[in-house]
Amino acid sequence: MFSDELYMNRCLELAAKGLGKVAPNPMVGAVLVHEDLIIGEGYHQQYGGPHAEVNCFDSVAEKDRKLIPQATLYVSLEPCSHQGKTPPCADRIIKEQVRRVVVGSGDPNPLVAGNGIKKLKAAGIDVTEDVLKEKCDELNRRFNTYHKEHRPYIILKYAESRDGFVAPESNTQAWLSNELSKQLVHKWRSEEPAILIGYNTALADNPQLNVREWTGTNPIRIVLDRDATLPKNLHLFNGQSRTLVFTQNTAVNFPDSEAIEIDYSRDLVPQILHVLFVQQIQSVIIEGGAATLQLYIDAGLWDEARTISTGKVLGNGKKVQFSKSTLTESFHLKEDIVSIYRNTCTSN
Repeated sequence: MFSDELYMNRCLELAAKGLGKVAPNPMVGAVLVHEDLIIGEGYHQQYGGPHAEVNCFDSVAEKDRKLIPQATLYVSLEPCSHQGKTPPCADRIIKEQVRRVVVGSGDPNPLVAGNGIKKLKAAGIDVTEDVLKEKCDELNRRFNTYHKEHRPYIILKYAESRDGFVAPESNTQAWLSNELSKQLVHKWRSEEPAILIGYNTALADNPQLNVREWTGTNPIRIVLDRDATLPKNLHLFNGQSRTLVFTQNTAVNFPDSEAIEIDYSRDLVPQILHVLFVQQIQSVIIEGGAATLQLYIDAGLWDEARTISTGKVLGNGKKVQFSKSTLTESFHLKEDIVSIYRNTCTSN
């Protein structure tokens, strides 16, 4: 069992390399082992590309291919059993005649949901399940939330002054965090498919919402604009990234963006999350001001909060208040303190 956990940990190390690159697919790593010797490794590298199992088999040296039928395949997520952009991985495993497969966690996608494991067992393959399941589920918490809760995984992000304010009362721009924290925020953006802000943040800060301080893909930009009155010369409408505008006035044409109608007389959060679910957006960073952040907090619809506490003092302004959360990580970036919280009222 110890060796199973050892090789599953290696699967997780490989799988994590796909963060920000494979959504809406899950991150998956695979390792092929023969007599305690790794003869193949692979992970899902890019959405639409080969899955982890395929890359693992393809990495095996020609001289070692004869060892595959006597090897054990470790894979962090249940192999898929359906035809998507690529053929079913379960079929490839059966074709390679692997004798044993060790799976980290089951796939909650209804197209798989146990069928991959059933197919392997029906072919006479010895399957061991749920090895390091908690770690495997944690890695794919975005994917799991999307399929289990039918909504994206929601990350709240904000910086606050030493006296606990996130913005001045006047809705003017106030840069609180340092350059290292800014770079970290851009790294975070590169790891998620979408980022959302409110009307006041768009107007006061005119943010670009891209990853210019990091490498990776710019997230989809989402802004709330009830009456469609945001100036059309904002960075949001420069065409550099896909932009969605949630509004009740779709008669107004925003440049290089998509207007999506929602009812501002009803609760906004469930409407927004439904649209994102339908569009297969599995996670979103809420990087708006206090009012936008508080919408998700009050609705209890958030999974993770990332706060940056700075040494600057505002004296007065707007605050964000949330409770029933667990601090999971905290570290310094010079004078800034970065803290990561989890919502203890959600299943993730």
